[in-house]
Amino acid sequence: MHSGHLLLEEPIRMVSILEPSKPNFFPAMTKIVGTLGPKSRSVEVISACLKAGMSVARFDFSWGDPEYHQETLENLKNAIKTTKKLCAVMLDTVGAEMQVVNKSEKAISLQADGQVVLTPDRGQEASSQILPINFDGLAKSMTKGDTIFIGQYLFTGSETTSVWLEVSEVKGQDVICTIKNSATLAGSLFTLHASQVHIDLPTLTDKDKEVISTWGVKNKIDFLSLSYTRHAEDVRQAREFLSKLGDLSQTQIFAKIENVEGLTHFDEILREADGIILSRGNLGIDLPPEKVFFFQKSALYKCNMAGKPAVLTRVVDSMTDNLRPTRAEATDVANAVLDGSDAILLGAETLRGLYPVETISTVGKICAEAEKVFNQDLYFKKTVKYVGEPMTHLESIASSAVRAAIKVKASVIICFTSSGRAARLIAKYRPTMPVLSVVIPRLKSNQLKWSFSGAFEDQLPTHLWESLFTINARQSLIVRGLFPMLADPRHPAESTSATNESILKVALDHGKASGVIKSHDRVVVCQKVGDASVVKIIELED
Repeated sequence: MHSGHLLLEEPIRMVSILEPSKPNFFPAMTKIVGTLGPKSRSVEVISACLKAGMSVARFDFSWGDPEYHQETLENLKNAIKTTKKLCAVMLDTVGAEMQVVNKSEKAISLQADGQVVLTPDRGQEASSQILPINFDGLAKSMTKGDTIFIGQYLFTGSETTSVWLEVSEVKGQDVICTIKNSATLAGSLFTLHASQVHIDLPTLTDKDKEVISTWGVKNKIDFLSLSYTRHAEDVRQAREFLSKLGDLSQTQIFAKIENVEGLTHFDEILREADGIILSRGNLGIDLPPEKVFFFQKSALYKCNMAGKPAVLTRVVDSMTDNLRPTRAEATDVANAVLDGSDAILLGAETLRGLYPVETISTVGKICAEAEKVFNQDLYFKKTVKYVGEPMTHLESIASSAVRAAIKVKASVIICFTSSGRAARLIAKYRPTMPVLSVVIPRLKSNQLKWSFSGAFEDQLPTHLWESLFTINARQSLIVRGLFPMLADPRHPAESTSATNESILKVALDHGKASGVIKSHDRVVVCQKVGDASVVKIIELED
């Protein structure tokens, strides 16, 4: 698999959206998903995260109860209201995750070359000799010589807070292991990962279903992060479950690839999912280190060609405790952008890290620098070639809009859309300038009574252009280069009257206020007029 994005001979001309002197807009085209938790759940910190560039908030249900996450979400709503920064909501399931249960929460010290027993007997007290786990079938799956990793945030290879075990014997339901490194496990729950072993646990657990059908429905979540996706059938079953929940029928499913089993079935999973999260924490354990880069590049390429968002995790682990990333991490973030990532997902760095805001800001700056040297010309040609001929009507319009915008050096592409599909297709071709997606909701009733759906409709100011925010608009907040705004729904997307001109004026004013558009700039507009799709070039006056 050729990555093909890495030729840096002709750095791309930058547009004003990426200049640090324009704080009103995101500093980068690449999006940032932040996990909210103990260090990032106050209105004050969340507001700072939004200003720093977070556009999706992730709620990880591997820990914390629904009440805790609800409090955090209410704080997010308030932060959105005060900052007027838009943000989508992602619910991350627990999935087929095995855990060590430490009821006493006392630190457990494990010494290299010693032995420890993993047992499904939850009545046992966790200690240096025995670790109770939440899964009865581990012994059936393990054989002598197999590898197991345990830690609060899994094994990184450099820390002493996670442990590497080798199975030495299976005795009934117990698994006896040799300890490979000295470590201290602290906390109430530790994740357990059996390397390259199939674990017979459902991808969508009963606990997950309960959380989705209560907390998820109540908050009309935008994205479901489906942990430990191993087969396309996992996505289909999740889709079927969501379709029965009314309000969540439009929720997008992002398949989280965490092990070799998921990589093996990657192509069919990609066909079923709305997007992909490459969970490099678990994946880096399942794969030999020398193979990780290849699967990253291959998976991102496939997502790019399919026009589906690709999200990468575990890029700046050291910023959990430090104000600056390592040189390797900074390079890793840049390479994620050059490889084609739509978004970077921050986990522990924002959830429990000491510097959540600085982490988001730093990652955004690195992304912006990498975007300057992204070889858009080569990428565009590859994407067009991959799509082939004859192109569909929409593909042709989308690629033409991007080609025109680059030829005339437009500062922005404005796309009128109701479903968001046209704007996402334009973004698929990775234009060098931002795509302003003007989402015009379809009317469900008459011209006077129109309604909106979503977690924030009752929280935001009533100003039409920034407040009422449909799910189609929110879901573009994870797509690279795509920035949504909402139009007055009394102006239908297919209008042939002057209403579109008034919408365009507001879109242009929005762009000017954001520092994206200046006097005498050229702007490419993509809109539907009657049955036809039109791409036009506008040159702005003073």
